[in-house]
Amino acid sequence: MKAYVFPGQGAQFSGMGKDLYENSPLAKDLFLQANDILGFNITDVMFEGTDEELKQTKVTQPAIFLHSTILAACLGDSFRPDMVAGHSLGEFSALVANKSLRFEDGLKLVYQRALAMQKACEKEPSTMAAILGLEDHVVEEICATIDGVVVPANYNCPGQLVISGAIPAVEKACEKLTEAGAKRALILPVGGAFHSPLMEPAREELAAAIQETIFSNPVCAVYQNVNAKAVIDPLEIQANLVSQLTGAVRWTQIMHAMIADGASEVIEVGPGKVLQGLFKKVDRAFPCSSAEL
Repeated sequence: MKAYVFPGQGAQFSGMGKDLYENSPLAKDLFLQANDILGFNITDVMFEGTDEELKQTKVTQPAIFLHSTILAACLGDSFRPDMVAGHSLGEFSALVANKSLRFEDGLKLVYQRALAMQKACEKEPSTMAAILGLEDHVVEEICATIDGVVVPANYNCPGQLVISGAIPAVEKACEKLTEAGAKRALILPVGGAFHSPLMEPAREELAAAIQETIFSNPVCAVYQNVNAKAVIDPLEIQANLVSQLTGAVRWTQIMHAMIADGASEVIEVGPGKVLQGLFKKVDRAFPCSSAEL
């Protein structure tokens, strides 16, 4: 069974999608549609922009979404997923790929998500930190003892968990986690506390937009971030997508669930190879590849 997975923020690079635009009439049409929907030429930034320009949340999120969904569309009949999942932002790409969401609706939601997250980041100084070399339960237990907001946010793979919250609480948690034996507790260069309670204003804003969007029956199950389970019911998909902004990304659990449910290979659709690397941390022999035209 083929599992198609879609990357999240951080996978962007200058020039992303340019080969698709130049070599596929379908891709070119979708990119031009995207420019119209967004009201600015995101293709200019994707194809020619600097790393700094690409790091802007309002650019990064729709850019990665577009690279992933347009590549999936261009694969045509060769794109036959038995299951899909996406890391954080990538969940929106996965939902377009499995026909839960229309391309246009997915892009609008991703752009609204990016702007809402940016606003939430500006309300309170906050950050994230990567914790390496500890069992998940140890990180969870220590975060629970810290005053202030700090929670597990991204369960990326065994021994790699990202925490998120208010700056003083994250810094204190890093101290405690280092004392507990973490190999590294590294503050990340991000704009805010994604996937934490501090994203509640963004969740409320996006919830209204998601609830007004039509979700259809998918062609295959999506393994969603908040529960790491295969979901096919459109209303459940919709509810889980709302919860995603303040809930943890349970990617470690998603990888185990996909493999347990019969995935025999994983194909990453979009920029980079981050998700393939995470699957290899679960099983070094697991077949992984990048989608190519």
